[in-house]
Amino acid sequence: MMSEADAIAESFELSSGWSVTNGQHSALLPVPGDVHSALLDAGIITDPYWRDTEIALDWVHESEWTATKRFELTDIEGGHWTLSFDGIDCVADISLNGISLGRVENRFLRHDFEVGDALIGGENCLQVHFLSNSTEAIRKAAASPYPVPYSTDNNRLPHYNFLRKPQCDAGWDWNIALSPLGLCGPVTLRRNQLARLDDVMVRQLHDSGKVTLEIDLHYTAFAAGTLETSAACDGQSANQTIQVWPGSGQTRLSVDIENPQLWWPAGHGSQSLYDLELRLGEDIAARRIGLRTVELVTDADDIGSRFAFKVNGREIFMRGANWIPADALPARATPDAIRDRLTSAVEANMNMIRVWGGGQYEPDWFYELCSELGLMVWQDFMFACSLYPAHDHAWLESVRREARQQIRRLSAHPCMALWCGDNEVIGALTWFEESRSNRDRYLAVYARLSAALEEAVAAEKPDIAFWPSSPSVGPLNFGDGWHDDSSGDMHFWDVWHSSKDFEHYRTVQPRFCSEFGFQSFPSNRVIESFTEEEDRNVSARVMDVHQRNAGGNSRIVETLTRYFRFPDNFADMTWLSQVSQALAMKTAIEFWRSAKPRCMGTLYWQLNDTWPVASWASLEYGGGWKLTHYMARRFHAPVLVTAQPDAKTGDIVFWAINDSDRPVSLTVAARRVSTLGFMSDCGNWSCLCPTERAVEVARLPAGKLTADEFLHFTWQDATGGHVGENDYLPRRPKDYRLQKPSIQLIEDGDTVTLTSDIPAMYVSYDHGGSDIWSDNGFTLLPGVAKVLHRCRDRGGLRGDHRVRYLKS
Repeated sequence: MMSEADAIAESFELSSGWSVTNGQHSALLPVPGDVHSALLDAGIITDPYWRDTEIALDWVHESEWTATKRFELTDIEGGHWTLSFDGIDCVADISLNGISLGRVENRFLRHDFEVGDALIGGENCLQVHFLSNSTEAIRKAAASPYPVPYSTDNNRLPHYNFLRKPQCDAGWDWNIALSPLGLCGPVTLRRNQLARLDDVMVRQLHDSGKVTLEIDLHYTAFAAGTLETSAACDGQSANQTIQVWPGSGQTRLSVDIENPQLWWPAGHGSQSLYDLELRLGEDIAARRIGLRTVELVTDADDIGSRFAFKVNGREIFMRGANWIPADALPARATPDAIRDRLTSAVEANMNMIRVWGGGQYEPDWFYELCSELGLMVWQDFMFACSLYPAHDHAWLESVRREARQQIRRLSAHPCMALWCGDNEVIGALTWFEESRSNRDRYLAVYARLSAALEEAVAAEKPDIAFWPSSPSVGPLNFGDGWHDDSSGDMHFWDVWHSSKDFEHYRTVQPRFCSEFGFQSFPSNRVIESFTEEEDRNVSARVMDVHQRNAGGNSRIVETLTRYFRFPDNFADMTWLSQVSQALAMKTAIEFWRSAKPRCMGTLYWQLNDTWPVASWASLEYGGGWKLTHYMARRFHAPVLVTAQPDAKTGDIVFWAINDSDRPVSLTVAARRVSTLGFMSDCGNWSCLCPTERAVEVARLPAGKLTADEFLHFTWQDATGGHVGENDYLPRRPKDYRLQKPSIQLIEDGDTVTLTSDIPAMYVSYDHGGSDIWSDNGFTLLPGVAKVLHRCRDRGGLRGDHRVRYLKS
């Protein structure tokens, strides 16, 4: 029998000094990082994002690569050595000093190897031999006893549903198909005497002024003996001596925190965080935690079933967007870059993001940033838009291990709000001829996958809910989550994919809309980063290459012309596409917010881009704000007044929505504004706006406005803390006879002042810049100065500082 004293386990960081080669080309490999980035840094390949370079680089993912790390050890005697990889992408053979450690096939697993017999004193040679991801996908599909369809509309590279790696690496309707491979996280070598700490599972039990932290320490013991374990938080601690036996084990500690400072999502309170310190024998670990409860409310009502999040006992309307990987080249997805994108989300009044199931589980620091910023995370398991080989016992067991590891790893982060089984895999059962003709087989296989995930959540018991799929009408319900707005969460894509008008958003009232969106082109500055002059035309081949949704560029232009007059040139076309996208999102989100509490959340598709592309993102590649993101800051305002048409009477109805943490008393003032510049008051109202529902403020008869008039209205609460303005155009913008305004511009350092003699719509000062301004894409009223402030200098290039506005 052995026991451990207070020594700390030895740990050696092996993340630097890697090289990679395929026998012809060699480069230094960043960790975390990828082979493409290594080759790019070495000057071996050109920028994959430039023009149509992508396919010319297919040889990279078609090749096999060997990554090598050499390191010195002097004292290898005694103890048990573990080599850990936080992530390997994706199919690879691992060897140490020529001794095979095994093959890995899951990008989403941490891999631990016991390497005591392979280590030597002096120089050691660690190698990771990457097989071709694309070749392995084809091989695995060919070996399957029956076809397992994948999303050919999204994936340029076939059969990646057989690989446990980001599905969008094979291409998506917004992503380049590079199929990167590499080391995705730290590589460490540890020496323990008796046992090593593998995973930590943290749960919270809340009860009248006290929170009990329930902490499971999962370990591997190498011999029989006793271990000292401890947990400490907020001056409270728990200690325990445990008996261990060779193999895997688990022990539980509990710590009580009295009078806790609760963690709240952005806009509802502070993001109070605590340090949790843990020890198991020689191993120590630390977690940054926040204390909160999160419930998913799915009670039946007279409409169907609700879908609402309750945090610390308070129902909160979720405003946000879907998150995809930060860059198609993983080495570029740095903490600084991602902090910038997440900060932009909070600046646009978001309180939730959905980590989408075709991407990846993000690193711990991502969730730490979300917790710090108050962004709640809807977390998908990594399955999307294809069917999967859950008939394969080894594949399914790997998924079970993946689920358990990820649930434990993310359990301490207060931002975590939901585990969701997949993205659109229920729907995929109806997309393929194979599954339509033999639904029983494919449904049974899907049920195996879904059950494995649900069982993993049930076994680990995180303090957040599990939802089977997105969209989903509800557990064990395989109904149509794209068109049923009575229950569950909804993906509403009819406007984009079916080319319907923006007003079609008002035909549904989702309980929670977790996907919907409309595309635009990136800014001219971003377009210049991947094009030659000759490419800058919406029908140019290079512009088609940087559009991954079939017919997307044509749909942007065609829909744009329904609402706006055709622009004069390409530069104005890209800007106007962003106005069109912003109008689409404003139409949907303001209407659905006015349906509160029937609707309790909107997450538009998508927040960010992975490369320079025409897409649904509100943050273009590099993190610059499109006009949609500026408008999101307005239509996501915690206290909002919106005007909506009454479908039955034609009246214009003013609705007040209050997503803050307390009721507000509002004063609302509306004006009629003509395109010639005449303005007249048409109403002043006061109302008490509660937090639990939208309230009707006032109505205007349908014929109140003349053909050349629109509404502009303002509001503020009694304290001046909630102030805003909005417009309502009863006709489409192109149907107004807009006059040419005379806009005066005064630039004074970080302040810009604009004034106009007549109304100007969607006035933009900065197009494609790195700076964040207090507003952009706004209505400029005659004689009313608009003062803009530079709110954040993101670094990088200036945008197109030219005043743009909607032309007749």
